[in-house]
Amino acid sequence: MTRFFLCSLALIAFVSCKQKDVTPKEEVTLWTPYNDSSEVAANAENESRRMRYKFIQSKVLDKNEVFLPLYEEVSKFSKEQYEKMKPLVLEQDIPSIQSQIEAGTFTYEDLVLFYLHRIYEYELPNNTTLNTVIALNPNVLEEARALDKNQGTNHPIYGMPILLKDNVGTAEMHTTAGAIALKESQTDDAFIVERLKEKGALILGKVNLSEWANFICQGCPNGQSAVGGQTLNPYGRRVFDTGGSSAGSGTSTAANYAVGAVGTETSGSILSPSSSSSIVGLKPTIGLLSRTGIVPISSTLDTPGPMTKNVTDNAILLDAMLGKDEADFKSVAPETDVKATWENPAELSQIRLGVMKNLLERDSLYAANVEILRNAGAQIIEFEPADVQLDGFTTLLNLDMRADLPAYIESQVKNKDVVKVASVADVVEFNKQDSLVRIPYGQGSFDGILADTTTAEQFEIIKKNLMASGRAYFKIMEDKQLDAVLSINNYHAGYAAVAEYPALTIPMGYMPTGQPKGLTFIGKPFSEVHLLKIGKAFEDLTHARKIPEGYRD
Repeated sequence: MTRFFLCSLALIAFVSCKQKDVTPKEEVTLWTPYNDSSEVAANAENESRRMRYKFIQSKVLDKNEVFLPLYEEVSKFSKEQYEKMKPLVLEQDIPSIQSQIEAGTFTYEDLVLFYLHRIYEYELPNNTTLNTVIALNPNVLEEARALDKNQGTNHPIYGMPILLKDNVGTAEMHTTAGAIALKESQTDDAFIVERLKEKGALILGKVNLSEWANFICQGCPNGQSAVGGQTLNPYGRRVFDTGGSSAGSGTSTAANYAVGAVGTETSGSILSPSSSSSIVGLKPTIGLLSRTGIVPISSTLDTPGPMTKNVTDNAILLDAMLGKDEADFKSVAPETDVKATWENPAELSQIRLGVMKNLLERDSLYAANVEILRNAGAQIIEFEPADVQLDGFTTLLNLDMRADLPAYIESQVKNKDVVKVASVADVVEFNKQDSLVRIPYGQGSFDGILADTTTAEQFEIIKKNLMASGRAYFKIMEDKQLDAVLSINNYHAGYAAVAEYPALTIPMGYMPTGQPKGLTFIGKPFSEVHLLKIGKAFEDLTHARKIPEGYRD
């Protein structure tokens, strides 16, 4: 039975139904902070260091400020309409949803309200919140109504509600990277957001992330930020890791809070949370998607990418973000049309896949899925992975961020009178002023940036050697003429990152505990269309993804 948020007994922080028509909006309290100390204590002895939380609830985010602006309109969305739409939207792909809209079953405005209903229903109660949605676009319903009036022949992304990791710039909402130093930062739309809006996508809101894209503290929990709090995994709140750093993009998509989300990756930050939340995540070849307007770690390795519940939506979202960006030195003009990828899955009998013997031996889920592919006709080539080191990887990140963050702030932040940091050193000093709130897990990575004495000449050698190492690791692709190498989750994300190779992770099942795992296809540069076609064929074979049990209503 759905727990419609206006009258549900579970939502004790809500204003009562009998008062909703007479209470001024500014006096309504939708959410009340709670004492999270018992939950923190319960995780104190977790076998995983990254699950030993110091806080869960944000100390600076007032959810009333996030949810009140749209409250009046969302409150009018009826339980009956939600129940009618649920089987037509929940877990459905974009073409299926578009067909319902074309048939007049519901509108784009209804679709936005459907997702907002779910967000309000689950994110306001403290016992179900994933701490994932940290901002909502106040104009999204008005924008949806405008799209309803102008329907025609459009890109499939038209009218589809999308969530953005909160290091991706948007004009309507702050872009914080989860850091209090950027909590009030105002920017224009990132290049990829401009592309999305041009094609009619609806930016629904912003989601939490590992602060500074997981490059602030060392060994700290994934999915935590001073702004957003601790993101939790819908497959097991405080039980399973969210992965990082695109934790909010993964968890919100898994919980069906939107059609999909945009994440970013430097090394594993799309692959890890996608596999942890049983969704499809694509880390594209660096340069396929623009990075302009995204809070950086590394201009050498950073890339945004689509995170969705299925391969079809992944291809559509990727296609909607494509475009050559003259402001991004890595950006390339796309040479292929991704949109119809889902209609043409690969013929597996023509596909050669590299399979790592060590993973076959130690991971039964990996071995079972390899066997599924083999039985479907795929040519399986087993190999022992090379012993290749990635010396200097952290140095690459250190020196890139030391240069790239000031450049981002200078070019993208519009209210520098409010955002009074201009460098990594400034952020370090800012955080020291209130370390318990601003850096509860320390800022060891930022300290390491400031301490790094690598010269410019050494840095160029490190970058060159790292790319060579990454490509040496995947030399098997050339030697055996492979279409892709199969990995698990983000196990080999570092090698793919420095090689600048794309990687696509797809749900392959669940461990006996219920924890999700993804099968990751790593391909050659700019082979995204081919990877997606292979991925679609695999997805059609397995249909492994299951909606999280506690988020089915």
